[in-house]
Amino acid sequence: MAPRANWKGFLRLSLVTCPVALYPATSESEKVSFNQINRKTGHRIKYSRVDAETGEEVANDDIVKGYKVDTDTYIEVTKDELDDIALESTHTIEIDEFVPRTDIDSRYLIRPYYLVPDGKVGHDAFAVIRETIRSMDKVAIGRVVLTNREHIIALEPLGKGLMGTLLRYPYEVRNEQDYFDDIQDVKITKDMLDLAKHIVEKKSAEFEPGNFEDHYEAALIDLINKKRNGVTITAKPAPKSSGNVINLMDALKRSLATEAQTPAAATPKAKAKKPKKRVEGQREMLLPISGKKAKDEPKKVEEPKKTEKPARTGTRSRKAG
Repeated sequence: MAPRANWKGFLRLSLVTCPVALYPATSESEKVSFNQINRKTGHRIKYSRVDAETGEEVANDDIVKGYKVDTDTYIEVTKDELDDIALESTHTIEIDEFVPRTDIDSRYLIRPYYLVPDGKVGHDAFAVIRETIRSMDKVAIGRVVLTNREHIIALEPLGKGLMGTLLRYPYEVRNEQDYFDDIQDVKITKDMLDLAKHIVEKKSAEFEPGNFEDHYEAALIDLINKKRNGVTITAKPAPKSSGNVINLMDALKRSLATEAQTPAAATPKAKAKKPKKRVEGQREMLLPISGKKAKDEPKKVEEPKKTEKPARTGTRSRKAG
């Protein structure tokens, strides 16, 4: 099933316009998710929208947005009123300026999207905008409305398409000085710095996302499979503390000695592994539920492979933006 676009509209650079669609570039739908259930009955918990004062359930048609101005005072804002102030960026991503990629502070980055031509028309205009951005080696800055809010979006070429990254506004980024002012000024000796640099060199490698594994997700899958098989779960003993290291120089030396014992495959010169093939669905990792269908299946079910990516078991609506 083809993914559903979060937004459809037009991409415009001056007088050059083309229809486009915006798709989320990331997903957490494959992660294991849980439902809240009643321990006594095993039934799923259901939440109702009720009036805080009367306790009566409220119909969806009677629920509106309200801005709190006092303890019990709200300013009601209707959908029609929100539509009346809709911005042009609701339907069009207007490129306002071009900036160097290095000028964008990483704290302003929110989430990535894929921008592609929508339909059979407009591919030429899309290619012109894409290759113009690529040739200038800059990032295009525009605006787009998602979930009724206008966002800044940074566009840059990615293969045949464009990657759009939502950016935060300045008021959304906290001042680092509020947190860093109390950090003490410490003088580091050259010997300590040299030892630390050696450790970094030992651990240096090229960034390969395919080499990373979600150990907690794999542990969740293992836990669920064991419980479905009736395996008794015993609590793990608390890890023993090695105590606080008083001498920083000794800690650096011991760290360097430990890194020197790592296998050669972990060094930067080692050939990086190819990213693992994406596994669609969580069924490959979770054991089947016993029942009528299970009779036709082999009695012995293999344990899940730790290297596969799980998907979530429940359903959850995807929020745009």
